[in-house]
Amino acid sequence: MGLFDFLTGKTICPRCGNTNAKKAAGRILCPNRSCSNFDAALARSVDQRANASQRGLSGNFSPRRPIEIRYCDFQGLDRTFTVDADSLVRRKNHMVANAVPTGRKISLSRARIQNLGEVEAALPERFAPDAPQPSARERQVLAYHKKHGSTSPLYEKIRAKYPNW
Repeated sequence: MGLFDFLTGKTICPRCGNTNAKKAAGRILCPNRSCSNFDAALARSVDQRANASQRGLSGNFSPRRPIEIRYCDFQGLDRTFTVDADSLVRRKNHMVANAVPTGRKISLSRARIQNLGEVEAALPERFAPDAPQPSARERQVLAYHKKHGSTSPLYEKIRAKYPNW
């Protein structure tokens, strides 16, 4: 216990060390069922908060362009994810997309995706295939000014050359 713990409002159970303990009427009430300071009402409130976080796994997200990704996870189990193809982005060695049912972003390793060809074919094209691409230096200038919301004569010249970048 620290010197200024009273400022944070956190109470630690002296018997088991649980940080979710409360102090009421001079007694320490602990949500740990195996502790001698156990309080059933406090344990229910902690359980309800834990259940609320589990309820976040349901949702009604329906993708406009669904695509199924067959994936072999780290335990060797085959899983299938339905994601929105419009939200699909390649980030280094991963594919990131919004998944059904919650709409939350998931990141999947490209090495473990079993239908990688189909997934990469569904990636939205950022540029036309025959369009000229900016050089590394031009990309650096474009990215800097886009990030900072600023402009310069060089940036304007490059933007005129690559209007869709």
